[in-house]
Amino acid sequence: MLEKKVEDFLKSHRQNLRGKRILIGVSGGPDSLALLHYLWSRQASWGHTVMAAHVDHMFRGEVSYKEAMFVKEFCFQRNIPFEMAQINVAEYMEKTGKSSQTAARDCRYDFYEQVINNNDVDLLALGHHGDDQIETILMRLTRGSTGMARAGILFKRPFANREIIRPFLCVSKQEIEGYCQRHHLEPRRDHSNDKSIYLRNRFRINVLPFLKDENPRVHEQFQRFSEELKDDEELLRELTVQKMNTVIKNKDPGKLTIDRKTFRAMPMPLQRRGIQLILNYLYQEKPASLSAIHIDQVLSLFNSPQPSGTLDFPNDLKVVRSYDNCHFQFEKAEIHPFYIEITKTGTVNLPNGGVITIETVEDCESDNGLDRFCFQSGAVQFPIIIRTRKNGDRMSIKGMTGTKKIKAVFIDRKIPLSEREEWPIVTDKDGNIIWLPGLKKSSLPIKKSDDASYILLTYKKQ
Repeated sequence: MLEKKVEDFLKSHRQNLRGKRILIGVSGGPDSLALLHYLWSRQASWGHTVMAAHVDHMFRGEVSYKEAMFVKEFCFQRNIPFEMAQINVAEYMEKTGKSSQTAARDCRYDFYEQVINNNDVDLLALGHHGDDQIETILMRLTRGSTGMARAGILFKRPFANREIIRPFLCVSKQEIEGYCQRHHLEPRRDHSNDKSIYLRNRFRINVLPFLKDENPRVHEQFQRFSEELKDDEELLRELTVQKMNTVIKNKDPGKLTIDRKTFRAMPMPLQRRGIQLILNYLYQEKPASLSAIHIDQVLSLFNSPQPSGTLDFPNDLKVVRSYDNCHFQFEKAEIHPFYIEITKTGTVNLPNGGVITIETVEDCESDNGLDRFCFQSGAVQFPIIIRTRKNGDRMSIKGMTGTKKIKAVFIDRKIPLSEREEWPIVTDKDGNIIWLPGLKKSSLPIKKSDDASYILLTYKKQ
């Protein structure tokens, strides 16, 4: 019997309703009406109180309004507090571009939240049942959902600083219909649930009958699968969070950088969930098109023999690998090319945040390291030019014969793509590259002379 199954289900989840004020979302259909009646009939023995909320989505005109009046009368006869709202969901769809089902759900849950806040409600109870669970899990697996989403409908989850519970997940649609008959309930029927234009309905019409022929209690197997997967995911997610704390290098709203080598040392189950955690953090509202395929793409990018690469994800999220740094970011990197002529000593603040100082010194003994470059005053004629790179840039390098492409220098030193376009290049007045700050010095000859002064360039990176 449904009554005993639900009671045992609540006990197995340690859900004590005593003293709770429970709001029940009621459409007037068999599932929600049976749930309302079930919880209403147990108020005295279980020590809780109930109230009902109904939303008329205004899709079906007078028909949907009559359904609202039916629920209102049902509650009135049983002295159940009742609140309802008429919401023009079609208008909301036009504003947001969302599908009818998604828009209706948004409006419905917004109203539930209002009722919860206005009536000091402890729990929101909804009538999802075992058949709904089968449909949801199959739909999500079919479209490539990952992680906890594959567990389908959870018995309990947070909502509006309270919780949603679903006591009927342990029973089938047929058992709910039997409950309605035994208690002489006369639920309303929404015939749009029979139309195959909706994905859920296609599973309900075409797939569920086959599964139930194979096993009439298949909904119990799916519910067990859901709860086991939920428990496994919670443990794996906890382990993933611990590992990801050692992997993340920078974390800002809309942007996150991880260390590829450390990430790849993680077990593969944690890698997949680590990417999922990153996407959950970055997307305030996850796109419906996001799926397991995108996680596979990130893993392929991380494992690629190529040192760099880019992925374009929904809603302008970019995944950029540059050697062993991997960036997830929404904002498009802005390039700030510059060309600065220096005619005298002083300090130059560069658009990339770096600083170059030009000063006169008596000797070049302080010319140590690649962030300093010293030469005889007469060896280079002012103006000295500081600019960003150009296609085909080459320089003669100290200690080498011939010239080398600037691009090759960047590759050899593993400079990220995002930094190359703004890296300063120092040339003489004729455009000959004399210094690549922090990376390479040119083979510019310096003639030692007792009476000669020298120019020292110093670079400080941001």
